[in-house]
Amino acid sequence: MKTEILSALFVLVCLNVFSPLHCEPKGPIPEGNLLVLTVATKETDGFKRFMRSARHFNYTVKVLGRGEKWTGGDYMSAPGGGQKVRLLKSALDSIKEEDKIILFVDSYDVIFSSGPKELLKKFQQTKHKVLFSSETLIWPDRHLEDKYPHVREGKRFLGAGGFIGYAPNLKEMVSDWSGKDDDSDQLFFTKIYINPEKRKSINITLDSKCRLFQNLDGALDEVVLKFENGRVRARNVLYDTLPVIVHGNGPTKLQINYLGNYIPKVWTFETGCSVCNEDLRPLSGLKESEYPGVVIGIFIEQPTPFLTVFFERLFHLKYPKNRLKLFIYNQEPHHDKHVHAFLQNHEAEYQAVKMIGPDEGVDHITSRNIGFDMCRDDPDCEYFFSMEADVVLKNEDALKILIELNKPFIAPMMSKPGRLWSNFWGALSADGYYARSEDYVDIVQGRRVGIWNVPYVSQIYLLRADILRNELKAPDLFQSATLDPDMAFCSRVRDQGVFMFVTNMHTYGRILYTENYQTDHLHNDLWQIFDNPVDWEERYIHPNYSQIMKGNIVETPCPDVYWFPVFSQVACDHLVEEMENYGKWSGGGNVDTRIQGGYENVPTIDIHMNQVNFDKEWHKFLLEYIAPVTEKMFPGYYTKAQFDLAFVVRYKPDEQPSLKPHHDASTFTVNIALNQVGIDFQGGGCRFLRYDCSIQAPRKGWALMHPGRLTHYHEGLPTTGGVRYIAVSFVDP
Repeated sequence: MKTEILSALFVLVCLNVFSPLHCEPKGPIPEGNLLVLTVATKETDGFKRFMRSARHFNYTVKVLGRGEKWTGGDYMSAPGGGQKVRLLKSALDSIKEEDKIILFVDSYDVIFSSGPKELLKKFQQTKHKVLFSSETLIWPDRHLEDKYPHVREGKRFLGAGGFIGYAPNLKEMVSDWSGKDDDSDQLFFTKIYINPEKRKSINITLDSKCRLFQNLDGALDEVVLKFENGRVRARNVLYDTLPVIVHGNGPTKLQINYLGNYIPKVWTFETGCSVCNEDLRPLSGLKESEYPGVVIGIFIEQPTPFLTVFFERLFHLKYPKNRLKLFIYNQEPHHDKHVHAFLQNHEAEYQAVKMIGPDEGVDHITSRNIGFDMCRDDPDCEYFFSMEADVVLKNEDALKILIELNKPFIAPMMSKPGRLWSNFWGALSADGYYARSEDYVDIVQGRRVGIWNVPYVSQIYLLRADILRNELKAPDLFQSATLDPDMAFCSRVRDQGVFMFVTNMHTYGRILYTENYQTDHLHNDLWQIFDNPVDWEERYIHPNYSQIMKGNIVETPCPDVYWFPVFSQVACDHLVEEMENYGKWSGGGNVDTRIQGGYENVPTIDIHMNQVNFDKEWHKFLLEYIAPVTEKMFPGYYTKAQFDLAFVVRYKPDEQPSLKPHHDASTFTVNIALNQVGIDFQGGGCRFLRYDCSIQAPRKGWALMHPGRLTHYHEGLPTTGGVRYIAVSFVDP
């Protein structure tokens, strides 16, 4: 308090003796003397970020131009910004305090990384009355380069996106402004600075070493994040300075977005995400009729595995169906039956459904616009939830979670299992394609958890309807001469100042591989054990299989015969239907050209796995799901799950009801029941003669595993009704 009184007395004495433009107070400048002025005609995502950082450090901010139409030009195509000077000049006219310090900065692409105390201290140390940010590059008139004063070290050129000074000095600086709103503010301030008389009169200098202001244009290699004591700063490694204000000027909007994911205390190693629970839109407690209306856009553009499962998950989303409308675009004829089956069962439960099929000739880009319009034109629509068919949305609360996060554009983070490929990019290359950001791997692998402002998302995202109706109302959002539709769309979103966020605060699901998916089988998903093993396992492996290794679920109905669950009900059905669809069952005779030697001692009516091109997949299944059980049940024996014979057998009373006693040509045999006794057939089972032990009630999806050649002489018991199917493998012949 004493210091502030002495400082004020000095200013009063100084003003009576000298020009107010040159009075320098003794002691630190009081923080209350500082006022931040900025221009924001719209409250964009960038403006909200700026204000959040200002509030974090308790800056006093006055916003100029609110609600006023922006007529200051387009910085990306030509110089502009004169409207800011006009607004600044008007604001300064109302400021009467001679000791008032004015910080004038842009807002859409600016963040504070430290507080007023540090800012004022560094400003005072310059011993000048006005301090401008500096740049490596000269703009907008490079012909003025020779008129700039030389500096011994640091940046030489003026940047108009940030400056600080005493109010009287700034008033003098803008007093001659009479330009148009779309004239260049940078050129106006540059001409003042390069004029030696005006530079001296107003007492202007540049922040050449970026102690206060860091402009990113031309300086991306100079700036790194500095994590320290639970805070994050931008550090200029060229000058070893810690700028107070970071400005993503020119073409560096993506870099300021990246830095803004951390600065000033958005995400730290100590606290994690500190803003993720701000400004939420809670849905709990709402009546179903009060939930926001959502249009879900579903896009099927290629043959896609597990599409029936996709629709099952869509149906089980925990969100009132009477608040959901579906837009389904299917470009793939193969999937017509899957779409129609879903609609036949569930269409009536949704508020409305619009479908475009492959025979309507609608292209991918047009379909996106039609989907957006379904939401734009519906007053009840508050969100558009876009999902491509290769998305595996495991989290049933995903839609509610995304809405509650209350962002204009947000995507749940998803990746392909076992790989770093995901539905977002952390950075872009110079030509607009993928580049890996420093934090990308940590985000994908969950070592950094939060909400991240990123330059590109695809596959799945939630978009607020008011953004579609305003910033993204153009009909050419997905069109570009050089970029693919998704990249073009994200480019348009960025150009409109809309932030695209991705969140990994929850586990949402994953993305399928679709590249090798073939559609020449009845149940093509059976062949996905290599490309999509996680989804294959969820679909086709028994839900209790995992208990085999940690519980006592394996039964021993006969000596050295092990009985355990391995296939799901769906797996059994699909394998049977696949074989019946193929239809080329053997005749059950001894002569069999399919096997080596051409003669079968104990023939069955069967179809071999290699006849339906399933032998590689079957071997993978044996390796992944049978071999571990073998090693547990037969300690000391390790198998590579090789086989000469693997096949599906069909037993019918009037065809081949049973099988005579025999040994198998194997070290061990796996026999999986593919349908249910008492429901699909009567009778059946297996009897081991040496032990006089029978298993007469095989369970669907359960496997019998027993030694082959020597000890376990066995027979197939008669099937007395219906049709019995088993999958048999002679392993390690």
